[in-house]
Formats: sequence, C-alpha cells, structure tokens
Amino acid sequence: MTDTLWSEAASFSEALTQAGQLTDVVLEQLLVVPPGLEARVYEAMRYSALAPGKRMRPFLVLASSRLFGVAQRCALQVAAAVEMVHAYSMVHDDLPAMDNSDLRRGRLTCHKQFDDATAVLAGDGLLTGAFELLADPDTHGDPAVRIELVAALASAAGAAGMVGGQMIDLIAEHQPLDIGAITRLQRMKTGALIAFSCEAGAILAKAPHELRVALRGYAHDLGLAYQIADDLLDVEGSAAEIGKPVGADAAAGKATFVSILGVARARAQAELLVRQAVAHLDLFEQRAELLREAARFVITRRT
Repeated sequence: MTDTLWSEAASFSEALTQAGQLTDVVLEQLLVVPPGLEARVYEAMRYSALAPGKRMRPFLVLASSRLFGVAQRCALQVAAAVEMVHAYSMVHDDLPAMDNSDLRRGRLTCHKQFDDATAVLAGDGLLTGAFELLADPDTHGDPAVRIELVAALASAAGAAGMVGGQMIDLIAEHQPLDIGAITRLQRMKTGALIAFSCEAGAILAKAPHELRVALRGYAHDLGLAYQIADDLLDVEGSAAEIGKPVGADAAAGKATFVSILGVARARAQAELLVRQAVAHLDLFEQRAELLREAARFVITRRT
C-alpha cells in the first residue's frame, strides 16, 4: 500500500504549500544540531536548508512520484535530498568569491549570518548529506534504484550540470555570451536539477522509458521558462517581493534572456516554453494536472 500525498481535489497552491511543509519536516529531522563543537556547521546547514522558500523542486519530486503511486516516505526522502543540494548551491553562489550577495530569501545569506568558512562547510555538509540520504534503504528497497538516484543527482549537480553552469555564469561577467550560450548555461545551472526533480518519481517507480522521456521533455522546457521568469523578475520585480537585491545581472554586465531578447520577446518565449512543457504531459492525461499548473505558475510568480 502507498501513502496518499494529495487528494485529487487539491489545488496547485495547496499542493505546493503541503509539499514544502512535508519536506521541511524531513529536513528538521535530518538536521538536528548535535551537542559537540561541530554544532555551528549544523546550525548553518539548518539556517540555509530551512530558509523560507517555495520548495518548487521538492514539489516536482512529489508530483512526479504521485503519477506512479510512489510511497510518500520514499518520495519525501528524495525531495529533501534535492532541497539540500539546492540550498548548498545557493550558499556557495552567495559567497564573496562568487555572487557576493548579502540577502537571500529575505534574510542574511549564510556567510553573512555566520562567516565565509562556515558557509563553505555548511554547503559541503548539505551536498554530501543529500547523497547519504539517497543511499539510505528508506529511500527505496531496491539498491539499484538508489544507485540510479545517486548517479542521476550527481550528474545534475556536477560539472556537467549545475556546477558547470555556474562556471559559465562566472565567465559571463567578463565576456559576452550569445543566446545559445545563455540557453546552455541555464539548462546546466538551473535546468539540470529541475530535470532530476521531474524524473525522480519515474526512477523510484521503475517507470517505462517512454514516460521518462515525456518527463524529461517537460522538465527541459520548464527549466528554461523558470530562468526566463527569473530574468524578468530581476528587471521588473522588487527586492521586497523577491527577497534579494534586483538588477544584479545588469549591474554585473551579464547577458541574460531579457537583455538579448527584450522584455516582451522574453515573456513570449517563456509562454511558448510553458505550452510546450504542458504538451509533453499528454501521456499522463488528468493525472498530471498539478504539473501543468506548476508550469503555468512558473511564469506568473512574483518571487
């Protein structure tokens, strides 16, 4: 018997909120601060992983798992692992050697709340803890599934994915990028982890290849739409809405979808990507409605 995560009548906003709450419960249990001298790094890990946020990536893990009737406890293990990797990436991105940001999600960044060295270690702890969590037998009874999850997340988070995308992003501060290079940057930096989140339910369920391909296609278009929406918010949003300074990319001289395409064309491109993403879900019929709503939310959000 599998657990029920959401009722069939749950709206997208309710499902997103519940996914965040359930994931935070798991993170709270995982990141208990011990009594020893290492307590400070745990405090920094908790500060970063449990910071206010949408928990969109955990939502995608849970929503994709729901398509296949995956047990809630298994899906939540993966959802928490993804959020730990996402939190680690933000801790390191905010460091003075990278984006040098003082605010994240409406409060001080980890290195400002603690210090640079502690922030580095907190990021390291979150990243390695994510893989420890995926390797736990509670994540799945089949070791082959756990190995596939570890390998897929490592690929998404590593030099061929998120880390490589961040490297290109740093280079973009010093040399101009064309639209092709920016698209590749964002597919790696943002899209790879989103793609893993969307496919995680299929991995847990040992789903057929055809269904995995459909979810990859959805994730590919969703990830790019998500980043274009971020670029639009950086131009049109406010620091109060977003929880961090706006206009940072323009100030750094970075080329973005918006700087190359303009606001109107960038928005039109995001809307096209969302339509394409939704079309990939036809195989799942009504069962994928939450994922369809997630795609539409991506380009209407204000945070």
